[in-house]
Amino acid sequence: MTKQQREEIDNLYNLSNNTVKKEKEEKKKAKEREKRIKQRKDEQKDQFDFDTETVIGMTNKNNQKIKQEKQTRMTKKQAKIMRKKKKIKKILKTIILLAIIIGGICFALVSPIFNITDIQVIGNNKINSDTIVSLSQIQTGQNIFRFNKNKVIKEIKTNAYVENAKIKRKIPSKIEITIEEREQNYNVEFLNGYAYINNQGYILEIAEQKLDLPVIMGITTPQEQVVAGNRLNDEDLEKLETVIQIMNICKSYELDKKVSSIDITNKNDYIMYMEEEKKTIHLGNDSNLTNKMLYVPAILKENQGKEGTIYLNGNINGDFKPRFREKV
Repeated sequence: MTKQQREEIDNLYNLSNNTVKKEKEEKKKAKEREKRIKQRKDEQKDQFDFDTETVIGMTNKNNQKIKQEKQTRMTKKQAKIMRKKKKIKKILKTIILLAIIIGGICFALVSPIFNITDIQVIGNNKINSDTIVSLSQIQTGQNIFRFNKNKVIKEIKTNAYVENAKIKRKIPSKIEITIEEREQNYNVEFLNGYAYINNQGYILEIAEQKLDLPVIMGITTPQEQVVAGNRLNDEDLEKLETVIQIMNICKSYELDKKVSSIDITNKNDYIMYMEEEKKTIHLGNDSNLTNKMLYVPAILKENQGKEGTIYLNGNINGDFKPRFREKV
């Protein structure tokens, strides 16, 4: 091989090596370029987060403006349509509810299921149940909702013995009437008979027969006003308070059953009569009644079987001394 040939071969070899080196360098540069591009993209991604619309932790004002623009895109007409739809839905719901209520009321008023089959009266002793039902004007077969409770109670209370009444509808077809009655506490002399009254002074009944109760004599209530359902006049009601006080004191000494009558004609001298003991007791006015009554049991025991009068109508706390005067 000549020297010239050897040099040509060496040149070709060096040229080949240089070409390979250049290709490697270009590939390396390409990889580095791609790496830098990728790194740059990653940095941009870290700085700009369009999903959350923030730039380095701060609010993206541009994106907020975009949102506001989107919200304002709804025209006034569209907003009006939305409000109208809501209003229509509300009206429809109200109409449906009213229709259900009205339908239920109509059904209750016309359905035979709610016709009264039984009227029960409870709490009555003096007044007959039939009388209460008659006063109520409620009838079987009548619709249970077709009467006014207050009006029925008012009619029932026209009976003087009725202090209060309650009406209860027991669905579907029963009525319960609860009565609270006034109690007879005293007889009051009236013409040729008696008027029965309670502790509130209500006149309950006019009758010829006397009840086994104390008789109150000397009332000032005019005869024309002594009618069942009325009350005694104010003067008699005031005296009645004293009578009740006297009877309560008598009860504490177990003497209340022995009191036959109390005369209230003179409020400065209440006169009590005990028929069983044959004693008339002058109590004076309504002062110191408790102290005056202290002497009664002892005087009754001391003068048992004797007819006469006990005088307690003086100042017990003063010089006055209670005394008994036997009838001659």
